[in-house]
Amino acid sequence: MRCLFWLLLCFLVLPAHAQQPPPLSVAAKSYTLVDYHSGQTLVSHNEHERLEPASLTKLMTAYVVFSALREKRITLDLVVPVSNTAWKMVGSRMFIEPNKRVTVDDLIRGMIVQSGNDACVALAELIAGSEEIFAHMMNEQAARLGMANTHFTNSTGLSHPDHYSTAHDLALLASAIIRDFPEFYPLYSQREFTYNGITQSNRNRLLWLDPNVDGMKTGWTVAAGYCLITSAKREERRLISVVMGTATSNVRTKESQRLLNYGFQFFDTAHPYKKHQEITAIQIWKGAQNKLKVGLDRDIYFSLPKGQTDKLKAKMEYKQPLVAPIAQGQEVGVVRFSFGNQEIATYPLISLEAIDTASIFGRAWDSIQMLFN
Repeated sequence: MRCLFWLLLCFLVLPAHAQQPPPLSVAAKSYTLVDYHSGQTLVSHNEHERLEPASLTKLMTAYVVFSALREKRITLDLVVPVSNTAWKMVGSRMFIEPNKRVTVDDLIRGMIVQSGNDACVALAELIAGSEEIFAHMMNEQAARLGMANTHFTNSTGLSHPDHYSTAHDLALLASAIIRDFPEFYPLYSQREFTYNGITQSNRNRLLWLDPNVDGMKTGWTVAAGYCLITSAKREERRLISVVMGTATSNVRTKESQRLLNYGFQFFDTAHPYKKHQEITAIQIWKGAQNKLKVGLDRDIYFSLPKGQTDKLKAKMEYKQPLVAPIAQGQEVGVVRFSFGNQEIATYPLISLEAIDTASIFGRAWDSIQMLFN
């Protein structure tokens, strides 16, 4: 086990005197636990090992489908033709048929709730013409999201030598779905779905066992073992766990629950500043006003050991002298965050407003004042 405090390009390392969370051992080939808001990895093991993702693949299939919906290339009420290829798919199915009406909305629910391989292929053929071209689209999205150790050959997760991902990459993907498609994310908490007279339950047992869990996806093949990506929210905190290669479905449920409980029990999520929140006002020269409102261009989050968020400090450094004109969003300094006595991250400080130059008399007066400052 190792604790990695990662945020964007900054690796956060706890000072030696900080209280460390207890060690955790999880019965899986690979696992990771990530704080959704900060992006930090709280605990992991073999998180960059390439493994078969099984039906966890369907998160990327969904991401591509959601993108097509947002771009209005397809609609939820569109009736989809079912090919013989989709109809005859092996593995888990929602039982679509070539001559039976099915909509994009039906197929999405069949893919997410019932884990239907036939639904995935029907959607892939609708959007790309073939599953092969659709897999190329999946890989393009994976590269864009920074999934450096992932490659897809199909939309379903059926075993293939060149079809692989990692716990780390899949956590990135899960976070991207929650962030980029909040309107579709509630589908991952749907407990059952009925199509063609057949009702099937969501295989994610934590939807019944833990009221904080609201997604995301199970997976299984003989080669991959039992896998599960889970997302849980308590108050304003959200954690995402990924377990890959467990021995049974009971083990993947139990170990995912242990990971989530560990993260909620031994870590806090600090939110020191909101995006575009006014942090302070600083001196500006030769401007139509002499104070400039400044803040940050993003929400700032940190995952820290439980009860130690008061050790997080922020120090601001400004470019001096600041002379008008100033554009809104212009970088005017930096904010340096430290935990204990160690600097852990730096972010640009930006202007929250535009300031024009003062009149000729105002500029002249400030020029005189600047000589004495």
